[in-house]
Amino acid sequence: MSSTTNLPAPRADGRAPGQIRPIRFQNHIAPYATGSTLVEWGNTRVICGVTVEETVPRWMKEQKVTGGWITAEYSMLPYSTLTRKPRDIAKGKLDGRSSEIQRLIGRAMRAALDLEQLGARTVCVDCDVLQADGGTRTAAITGAFVALSLAVKKLMGEGKLAGNPLLHPVAAVSVGIVDGIPLADLCYTEDVAAAVDLNLVMNGAGEFIELQGTGEEATFSEAQLALLLGLGRTAIGELLAAQRAAIG
Repeated sequence: MSSTTNLPAPRADGRAPGQIRPIRFQNHIAPYATGSTLVEWGNTRVICGVTVEETVPRWMKEQKVTGGWITAEYSMLPYSTLTRKPRDIAKGKLDGRSSEIQRLIGRAMRAALDLEQLGARTVCVDCDVLQADGGTRTAAITGAFVALSLAVKKLMGEGKLAGNPLLHPVAAVSVGIVDGIPLADLCYTEDVAAAVDLNLVMNGAGEFIELQGTGEEATFSEAQLALLLGLGRTAIGELLAAQRAAIG
C-alpha cells in the first residue's frame, strides 16, 4: 500500500488543493439594470450590474475614436467585512485598492467585447461586494462577464445591436502558495497566509488577459509559477463552464 504521509493536509474547508469553492449565479438580481447577477462563490458574494448609456466619453469624441467603451466601478459595502469598512465617499476619495480593482475589471471586460460592434455607447459595469471571504476581484470579473452577456442579449433582443459583439468569455481566479503547497481559489484565511499570491484573468480561447502575482516576503521559482498557472487554467475552465450554464 502507498503511504499517505506525504499528502498535503486538507484545507480549512476540506477542499483539495486544486478545487475551487462552490459557485453559483443568481441572474436578474437588479431589475433596472440591463444585465445583472449575484455571484456567490464560497462565502464571497458580489452583485454585478450592467447599465448602458447611449453616448461615449468626451475623450473619444475629441480624439475621434470610433466604437464604444466599457467602464467599471467596484466597491465593498460597509458590512461586507468582519469590521465595518467606511464608504469611499465618507473619506472623500476612492480607496487605492478599489481604484486598482475597478480598472482591472474594466480591462477584462473590454477584452471580452468588440468595441466597434458595440457602437457609440458606454457600458457601465458596477460590482458591489456584499460579503468578502477572499477573491472579491476574481468574483467581480467572473460575475461581470455574466452580467455583460445578459446585457448584450437584451440589447440584441431590442434590435440595438446588429450582431453579437462578444468575443470570448472571461473569468478570473486566485492561486497561491500556502505552507509550501500550491492552491487554487484562496479563501480569506488562505489569502492572508499565502507566501505567494497570484490573480489570473483568462478568456475562453486560453489566452491571458492579466496576471497579478507577488511574493509576500517570499520568492517563487519558475517551476512553482508553472504549477500555479496549471492550477489556474484548470480552475478557469470550470468557471467558464459555470458561466455558460448561467447565461444559458
